[in-house]
Amino acid sequence: MSDVIGVVLGREQAMRIQQCGFGKLVVGGETYTDDLIIFGDRVGPKWCRQNGHLVQLGDLAEALADEPEALIIGTGTQQSLKIAPEVVAHTMKAGIELLAFDTRTACQTFNRLLGKRRIVALLHLTC
Repeated sequence: MSDVIGVVLGREQAMRIQQCGFGKLVVGGETYTDDLIIFGDRVGPKWCRQNGHLVQLGDLAEALADEPEALIIGTGTQQSLKIAPEVVAHTMKAGIELLAFDTRTACQTFNRLLGKRRIVALLHLTC
């Protein structure tokens, strides 16, 4: 079952996540069924990781290139996605706030911070 977590109000809100459910995300009226990267102004490509359920530093290259103030990671509905210590160390050293939650909470956090901070969300849509 999908949860409605936002409403698109206009062009400036086009990147707001409207629905988040197991295996499905709706952003700006478009439906996505693969893990993905969402920037404050666009949806990036399918987010693939080198090692399935482990986020490593190399998995964040595109997100980090955007120079975010905060990096939001959705770890799945059952929080199966783990974050390597090297990611925590790098973001801390770079002054990037690392926010990791179950994917539904990560989506809500993205919507709350959208337009207030430079953010990137990396979202695992299943387990």
